[in-house]
Amino acid sequence: MQIIKKVLWLLLIALVIAQFFGPEKNQGDMASIDAFMAETNPPEDVKMILKETCFDCHSDVTRYPWYNNITPVNYWLADHIKHGKKHFNVSNWEGNSVKRKDHKFEELIEMVEKKEMPLNSYTWTHTEAKLTDAQIKAVVDWAKLVRLKYGLEPKPE
Repeated sequence: MQIIKKVLWLLLIALVIAQFFGPEKNQGDMASIDAFMAETNPPEDVKMILKETCFDCHSDVTRYPWYNNITPVNYWLADHIKHGKKHFNVSNWEGNSVKRKDHKFEELIEMVEKKEMPLNSYTWTHTEAKLTDAQIKAVVDWAKLVRLKYGLEPKPE
């Protein structure tokens, strides 16, 4: 029993010390999103959806919840953001070829239609990010228009 108490105390001390350390925050400038917004020209309803649902993990600007101050939760969130930006990052939009941009929108359409985005783990704590069928349609319709603009998607008959 004494060994268990010592181990628990050591774990508690380690957890307290860990609170003083954390991953680098994803707190860039909102201007990093401007090129994406200008080029893709989302309607107002889609702009709000992007802001509330996508940009936290898919841009250089994250609105952190209070629980991000708790280690190890902050590392878990940082990992989600890292992976989100790896797959689709609107903050580095200008650096992508038209072919890559088109492909990213193709993936966006697929992920949103299948309701794989936003992630369930995100919508658990961000209930405003859970998309309705109408919001999904708005995002998908806009994304299809953007793909037409890039000229790589066949025009509808």
